[in-house]
Amino acid sequence: MDTLPETLLSTIQNFKVYDGLPSNVTHPFATSAETSCGVLQDIIQASDQLANSLNQYLQADFTNTKLVSLLRQQATLSRSLHLSDLNIQQTLHAFKQRSKASYGEDIPQDRGALIDWCVARCEAWGRLVGMETFKDEVGEGSISFVFGGKVLVVDLELSIDRADPLDPKIRVSKAKTSYAISNPEATTMDGSLSLDAFLKDSFQCFFAEVQKPDEQRDPVEAAKLGSVILDHFRYLVMLDRLAERKEDGGVRWFVDVDQLCTVVETFAKSEAEAVALSMSTERSPLDIFLLRAHTLPLPYLKSPSLSFLTYLSPLAYLSLLRDSSALPTDPNMNLPNFDIPLHRLRSKLATSLKGATIATLTLSPPIESHIFPASMSIPTLTARPTFSLVPAGSDLEHVFPQLADLPASTLDPVNNESSGRNVWFLDFTEGGKYPGIVMSQSRMREIELVINPLSSMETMNTMGMMSFGTGSWVDLLINPSSLVSPERYVSIFRSPSSAHPPLQLRLTAPEEPGFVLHKIPVNSMKEVWGVLEVVREQCWLNEILSGCEWNPEGLQLSHEQNDEQDNVTEADLDAVLSGSVTPRKIPVNIFVPSHSGSPGPIFDNPGLNDIAPKVHRTKIVMTSPERPPISGLVEICVSFDETKPRGVNVELNGAMGSDLRPEVMEEICRRGGTLSLSGRIWAKAHGSLQ
Repeated sequence: MDTLPETLLSTIQNFKVYDGLPSNVTHPFATSAETSCGVLQDIIQASDQLANSLNQYLQADFTNTKLVSLLRQQATLSRSLHLSDLNIQQTLHAFKQRSKASYGEDIPQDRGALIDWCVARCEAWGRLVGMETFKDEVGEGSISFVFGGKVLVVDLELSIDRADPLDPKIRVSKAKTSYAISNPEATTMDGSLSLDAFLKDSFQCFFAEVQKPDEQRDPVEAAKLGSVILDHFRYLVMLDRLAERKEDGGVRWFVDVDQLCTVVETFAKSEAEAVALSMSTERSPLDIFLLRAHTLPLPYLKSPSLSFLTYLSPLAYLSLLRDSSALPTDPNMNLPNFDIPLHRLRSKLATSLKGATIATLTLSPPIESHIFPASMSIPTLTARPTFSLVPAGSDLEHVFPQLADLPASTLDPVNNESSGRNVWFLDFTEGGKYPGIVMSQSRMREIELVINPLSSMETMNTMGMMSFGTGSWVDLLINPSSLVSPERYVSIFRSPSSAHPPLQLRLTAPEEPGFVLHKIPVNSMKEVWGVLEVVREQCWLNEILSGCEWNPEGLQLSHEQNDEQDNVTEADLDAVLSGSVTPRKIPVNIFVPSHSGSPGPIFDNPGLNDIAPKVHRTKIVMTSPERPPISGLVEICVSFDETKPRGVNVELNGAMGSDLRPEVMEEICRRGGTLSLSGRIWAKAHGSLQ
């Protein structure tokens, strides 16, 4: 059927195919930013067309009733055809959005045919990504592969053990990368040893899975491992095409990651030593390092690039610490020394670890979108990153490789097949496997200021927060599926040791919208550090609020109220009169102060030193009544502070008679007990908590 002519109604109906634009991902730092931006531009263009068409209809003469009747009939037929076409498009769109059914690898049941099948899979992967693949059998027990690109060459050697003819074994004996350099002379440069080990482990994991016993082998898991190898090859091929370019290519697209790793690992080691010195310990605690330092670089963890461990929840840290207590420390003196060995940490993070926030620096395929600004480094306008542990880190800078801004006519058409430009991203979803990080609007603005300091120069405080009916970021964090945005949430916290009565927590949702952060464009290492500082503070706050099971106030906890309808005894009355009554629950009000990450107007300040925005401490405030017979309120303010020994600062107002030391309260917060501070202080008021 030919394309139907557009009408006023069909123009509006076409946008129903997109099923709306989710408000929590319609921002430049979402995975679908380019698609959403294109849809919004289409809506703006269609709105202009509708306005022009309606203005033209004002001049039409509709006194001819026959003409009006024919127009109505034609409009009805066109609407039916457009609705049918719309239904087909929506059906196809729904099928495309479904996750592709994976039945796993077609692993042969005959163990004798498994070796040939593995060799065939290696050949298929090389050809699928467009690399020249050569296979060579070196004797009876070894097969070598050469995967060649324009610059990159990957040598893979497989060792075959046929001691048992019915069950032969295959493993990876060596993986080696090299780069072909044509200018000024044709030479070969050895690749990265870390990349070699990464590729070797990737292939070996696939071979180990398909060679498991039949009752343990998982074809679906084998298919996932195979797709991971394919993704690694695709990424390397993309770098190979960039390295091939005559104008702005070269092996720098491959070696930049290793050069960057040397810089950031050395800096991380110096920060770890500073943390250990402040704690008077030989090895730096990993959780405190992540709160006070600039993340932990982990090269070639999940992709042929550099990953950063940004945050680790208290539960994840304590579980790692318990499992690593009997393991030896890392012998490498060039790497940071932690209480958790790095090889143990990498093995856990390589699979999955709940409570760990990882950002991966990756280069995107060419995109045509212009929503991401170019690099703009103005230190006087940015408050991040900060260097409280090692001030010399402010002198470190590493700019990522970029394509030259050359006109299309000067580029080699053979090497310029795809339009657009490649952008460096910090990815928090691991390629779409995870949902992302819930962020408040003020912290999203802070991130925007890090990568583009001039984007928020105007005064934003007069506008206030615009939620557009989507609720607060707390709703997005603890109640994402609800259509109602309550003003408060309630929860019950019970002490595992019954050291204090249950805490009746009452959280006031801030009037600040939230977004889900997926990826952020970056151009330099300082931008990465600045962005991850903001993300780290948000993750710290999210973990505290996620420590309890919250319910909207007034909709739940009716059974808790029914349990309280007990008979009052004379002893209870005497306790009330004497002031020694123990409450059934201690009410605790919680709120999270909001702040704007935008600087004030620059023309109101005479000096440039006053232009730079100040870093606002992320904090959570809790208020509860004093323990009888003392009247009044106790206010506890827990703030994120990288200058403190444990990365947090606890301020206590009130609490007459309590001698709980600040370092003890900071240690409680470190171990995930921030919301229990009110109960501990209540119990300590009369020295009952040891």
